[in-house]
Amino acid sequence: MLILSRKAGESLILDGGIEIKITEIYGDKVRIGIAAPGSVKVYRKELYATIKENQSAVVHPSAAAVKDLLKRMQRPEESETPAPETPGEGEK
Repeated sequence: MLILSRKAGESLILDGGIEIKITEIYGDKVRIGIAAPGSVKVYRKELYATIKENQSAVVHPSAAAVKDLLKRMQRPEESETPAPETPGEGEK
């Protein structure tokens, strides 16, 4: 881990496109600003950990399971299921 000292108003540049600026220091808290391209997602560490936990809990069904489910959801062909006869039809 790289440890640097910065004063309020000073910045760091990461990977040539992400700026981390110390905006304010008061007591034991430091306020930082982050300027990054829109393609870079920035999360608080505790939120990132929750996101990763939720992603690992997601079940990814196999292709065969999805095909089986789709088959079961399809309506049967009309030719496979004969229409019920109405009593009295054909009797005139």
